[in-house]
Amino acid sequence: MVESAEEEMDNPTFRSDTVLSDVHLHCPSKRHLMVRLNAVGQPVFLSYFKLLWSTEDLASGKHMSEVTTGREHQCRGGDELCDKDRSNTEKEGELNSEGVEALLDADGDLEVVRRPRSASDLQAEDLLRDIVCPVILMKGKEDAFEDEEQECTCSDVVKIEHTMATPLEDVGKQVWRAAFLLADYILFKRDTFRCCSVLELGGGTGITSIIMGTVAKRVYCTDVGEDLLTMCEQNVALNKHLMEPGGGEIKVKELDWLKDEFCTDPEAPYSWSEEEIADLLDHCSVIMAADVFYDDDLTDALFRTLYRITHNLRNSCTVYLALEKRLNFTLRHMDVTCEAYSHFRNTLNDLENLQDGKMKYTVEPIKLDFCQSLVYERIEQL
Repeated sequence: MVESAEEEMDNPTFRSDTVLSDVHLHCPSKRHLMVRLNAVGQPVFLSYFKLLWSTEDLASGKHMSEVTTGREHQCRGGDELCDKDRSNTEKEGELNSEGVEALLDADGDLEVVRRPRSASDLQAEDLLRDIVCPVILMKGKEDAFEDEEQECTCSDVVKIEHTMATPLEDVGKQVWRAAFLLADYILFKRDTFRCCSVLELGGGTGITSIIMGTVAKRVYCTDVGEDLLTMCEQNVALNKHLMEPGGGEIKVKELDWLKDEFCTDPEAPYSWSEEEIADLLDHCSVIMAADVFYDDDLTDALFRTLYRITHNLRNSCTVYLALEKRLNFTLRHMDVTCEAYSHFRNTLNDLENLQDGKMKYTVEPIKLDFCQSLVYERIEQL
């Protein structure tokens, strides 16, 4: 949680109301990057995330927690990773030969460059990564993004607009690791999701829905807040070239977990039509959510929404939940705890043990031994 002082960009101050994702910390060539970005408030950035799968692979079909309603899907592992980064071998070799560089900041403290972890030791040689460097979209320049779009129109790059440090209520505008983890699983098991109708709860910037849109028939990406949904819709538009080979469609819609009904007001942006609600309830077979379990009240609201929607679906449904277990030291316990995760697990257990004579939920953990196809650090807390 870092926010820069107004004048001294390299002298960070700490505030309890600022939340910072560390997805973009893998920038060895950018000293004080996060400090400098936070100094200007909440600008919008454009980041390029390289996929190790090509869209040709996605189209041809080459080779977390899972909550199943009515039926189970067996989780498999061991697929081979397609290496799309051989051209970076020499560059990575030079970086590794220099070792981990230790730098001093303005206060004399050590800054240690962290290297991304590979998904497994066996795949370490195949998981070479491009460095991710956010690009500031300058305000007031209408053609700013057009220049960036011309620079990067690759079929194996996901382009995401997002912010960096935000208040807790705006964390959906950031990019989080669990979204990448779920996206990796979608790419690894894309035959499972091919031609499905999918609902994402708490889609945020939309990156997981975008990856799902490369294989699924239709994805309803939902969240709350007009500004966040506008950002999400923009990201969908930026990556439409990834979905064109498979004919996938993404619809950005509002879905408030604190309300019992879909928003159908035709005057409200991102509202649902009766046809869209009917399509969701008649055809949805997959629901997913990533990194949305950080507040107990919202966790309760999400599970209520999950029960309400699955209860009204025509078909059985599989729900994929991905999250990062965040450890914090609390004065109440005088120890390192993870209360948000504990509450999530308890609520999940309650769902599995539910006996109402209407629905049966089966919970199954997913082993994280599947291939890593996006740039992030797959830490053990995921």
